[in-house]
Amino acid sequence: MNPQFEDETPINPFDLWKGANFKLKIRKVEGYQNYDKSEFESPSALLSDDEELEKIWKSEYSLTEMIADKEFKSYDTLKQRLDKVLGLNGEAPKTTVEQVKAANVGKKTVAEDSPFKDDLEDDDMAYFSKLAEEN
Repeated sequence: MNPQFEDETPINPFDLWKGANFKLKIRKVEGYQNYDKSEFESPSALLSDDEELEKIWKSEYSLTEMIADKEFKSYDTLKQRLDKVLGLNGEAPKTTVEQVKAANVGKKTVAEDSPFKDDLEDDDMAYFSKLAEEN
């Protein structure tokens, strides 16, 4: 695709004749999975039989429907939403501690008889109060 170094040749891994398989190499680094040693093999044809390649090519699904304009909101709609959330349309952002409390009325997030109920609610309220003060 886009090689990082000058001595590497760019390839299109999806090309049936000049593409390349991807070798996924997983290793543990500091206790976490790391994939930075993964690489593409040398370019080669997927199969040697052109009829089989054509069969594979014809069995591919079109993605045109998924990327059609109707699947995305317009710029104006997105801009209005962003301005509303950021409070750029003359109104203050709508999320306040009181509104969070009102939205959660009747919702159970912790069992009523839990010994930790008060502690969790205090922590939540402190967090939301801090967020409200930052604005």
